[in-house]
Amino acid sequence: MYRELKVLAVVVFFSLLTYYLVEPYAHHEMHKKVDANGTELVIESHGFTYDGRDDIAEAKRSGNETLVATKIDFWKDVVEISKLEGDVTTGEAVFANCAGCHNGMSMNMGGVIVPNLDHAGRIYDKNYLIALIKDPAMASNVDHKYADTSMHPMGSIKFTVSDNQQIADVVAYMLEKKAEEVTPKEAYEEACVRCHALRYKKMTQLGDTPTFKHKKDALAHEIKVIEEQEKVQAYMGNLPPDLSMIIRARSAHFLETFVANPQGQLPGTSMPRVGLSQEGYDKVKAYLTEAGDPSKKAREELGPWVIGFFIIFTILAYLWKKSMWRDLH
Repeated sequence: MYRELKVLAVVVFFSLLTYYLVEPYAHHEMHKKVDANGTELVIESHGFTYDGRDDIAEAKRSGNETLVATKIDFWKDVVEISKLEGDVTTGEAVFANCAGCHNGMSMNMGGVIVPNLDHAGRIYDKNYLIALIKDPAMASNVDHKYADTSMHPMGSIKFTVSDNQQIADVVAYMLEKKAEEVTPKEAYEEACVRCHALRYKKMTQLGDTPTFKHKKDALAHEIKVIEEQEKVQAYMGNLPPDLSMIIRARSAHFLETFVANPQGQLPGTSMPRVGLSQEGYDKVKAYLTEAGDPSKKAREELGPWVIGFFIIFTILAYLWKKSMWRDLH
């Protein structure tokens, strides 16, 4: 009995050592993040709150003092606007201007399809929505792509809704009237699909792939998808990857920090910050898990039964061994 317990203890010890120390250390060494000067960066998660700290830190590392001042002033204004009490009724009238583009009709403007805002108040963070209306390029942390941020496809909004109170009003409207319960699929469709296809769910940049009776109709739709992908590729520089297996290909920490601030993981990337709230991210993650790891729930439910089986089997094996060796002493 004592010998078997020692063997078990050794196996458990080295298994835990590998799982909690060796593997994470190896992953850290193989995926170090360093700036232009070779200084290692610590990619942190801030719980999907947007106050500009990452953007300001990135600007400081660039050594561009003008950019640092611009970022500080921008996010300071965002925080101040967030303190204003918005009027929902007034905000609804302002939002009518937004509905001309954000109407769920999959219109491509400037290289990407305009997102649907049906659940904007549910899946996006309040500060991000304020920042997005104030200056889309700055809010998305892709201002490095533009000599003038008004050149962003949504750049004109900062001139049409430039008053701080108007911004507070329209955000108040979205937080109250565009905040119904959202499914994981709806969250993914509104936040991600216009750039990222999901082939395991038969979803392209144009949404769900319909079932066609005639092959020519299927081919016509495929051509539309290809044309849309070409527009996205031209705008982004590269076609954003299919996310069917991202839930398995990347760690939970990578996904969380990348979605919260893509520049932190891929400096200079064209991917904008999406601005998801914690709830919005959880919904998107749930849909990605459903697509890339559909058996996860069943596997997790089966896990305790498997462990229970091994415990019972171990006890029975020990009793059997004791019974068989009883006459050998």
